[in-house]
Amino acid sequence: MSNTELVDIVVIGSGPGGYAAAFRAADLGQKVLMIDRDSDLGGVCLNRGCIPSKALLHISKVMSEASHLSTIGVSFSEPQIELDVVRDYKNKIVSRLSSGISQLANARKVKTIHGDASFISNNELVVKSESGDQTIAFKKCIISVGSSSAMLPGLPEGNPSILTSKTALDLKDIPKNLLVVGGGVIGLELGQVYASLGSEVSVVEFLPSLIPGADQDIVKPLQRRLSKQFKSIMLSSKVVAVKETEGGDLSVSIESKDGTEELRFEKILISIGRSPNTKQLNLGSTGIEVDDNNFIIVDEYQKTTVDNIFAIGDVAGNPMLAHKATHEGKVAAEVASGHPAAMDARVIPSVVYTHPEVAWVGLTELEAEEQGIPYEKGEFPWAASGKAMILDASQGKTKILFDPETKRVIGAAIVGPAAGDLISEACLAIEMGSDAEDVGLTIHPHPTLGETFAAASEMYTGTITDLYVPQKRGKDRKSTRLNSSHQIIS
Repeated sequence: MSNTELVDIVVIGSGPGGYAAAFRAADLGQKVLMIDRDSDLGGVCLNRGCIPSKALLHISKVMSEASHLSTIGVSFSEPQIELDVVRDYKNKIVSRLSSGISQLANARKVKTIHGDASFISNNELVVKSESGDQTIAFKKCIISVGSSSAMLPGLPEGNPSILTSKTALDLKDIPKNLLVVGGGVIGLELGQVYASLGSEVSVVEFLPSLIPGADQDIVKPLQRRLSKQFKSIMLSSKVVAVKETEGGDLSVSIESKDGTEELRFEKILISIGRSPNTKQLNLGSTGIEVDDNNFIIVDEYQKTTVDNIFAIGDVAGNPMLAHKATHEGKVAAEVASGHPAAMDARVIPSVVYTHPEVAWVGLTELEAEEQGIPYEKGEFPWAASGKAMILDASQGKTKILFDPETKRVIGAAIVGPAAGDLISEACLAIEMGSDAEDVGLTIHPHPTLGETFAAASEMYTGTITDLYVPQKRGKDRKSTRLNSSHQIIS
């Protein structure tokens, strides 16, 4: 490649949004260049996030299921953890997927270079690497540089015992005890991994509930399991100081309504959120505007305040989810290539890949109550599901929220095994404008967990036969709930 090259579209970042944008633009006939600071394509999601964490959570889930089998007559010896083999298993999956992206790039004639990209103007950027600087002139640019772990202020600098989601996934060793700071998705997923591998895990969360933003009735089954797996879950608490000790441990001061206590941990995992990677882009040399949280401001076409520059994924605002980035990447690529497209997805699902999984999409009850949005709901308890009983998942639940006037699905939440897979039906129902009868009259296979979605709808319409629910008459029905008067039909 020459020192300066003109391309139709340059994509900064090769994560789920970046490579989707690059590949879609190439399929539409554009000359595309994809830049990434790492030598391995795939971004944080593939290399240091979604994929490696889910590979380890699979191990955690299987260990939990094996433990359950001992209660029903099938016993195994205690698991022996070979950390090097576990790490290799995770790394092989990541490597295979990353090489797959490289192959797809080559097949589409998408050029890739590695280095740190920053803007010179609205039409040029420079890529700095060990081999020197390269100037790239572009007609269109798509920014997909992702985000980084946010850190607590005042932490000891350079201490290897203070982990981020990236270093936690390196699995260099398994600490005797671990403090997870932050009770959100990343913290609970990695906390469960380390607990399964033998760490004594504690969680501290500033807010009064785990997974803030999700309905707590959906979180409770997970919290009950974590209460048995973890040493402690400290809610409405915050870390106010972290000090290094002579023995190498970390002394942590934790403040709650009961006062401040000092606890010692071998390692700490900081999982308090993520910040957009905008600072290194030198946006000041462009007309690109950011909001108060340093997210790049975009419209429904993923255009920034500069007409030929687009932004997608984490850097373009919440929610910071890979599947949102992928969808935005395709929109940006199509618009940049002169095709009609817009980010008009009605909903974006969220999933916590713990055991049990927690998933939700669309309106939550919490949001409805805060915003005064009317809704009605149907809930189906997995205690009435034969498949859930088989899987030791009777604490699970499927919940659907409906518009009181149209009876259309406007939100859903599921807790239990495979909730992240099951929530896709709710996404489609909302996008297609399906109402309660549409869902309930769709024949689902039996016995499956998927049929609980239809059952939740039938709970709402009053047509359920797998439970006995005394019917409420009149138009004042707001929801259908399981209570002591409901009889489960086996």
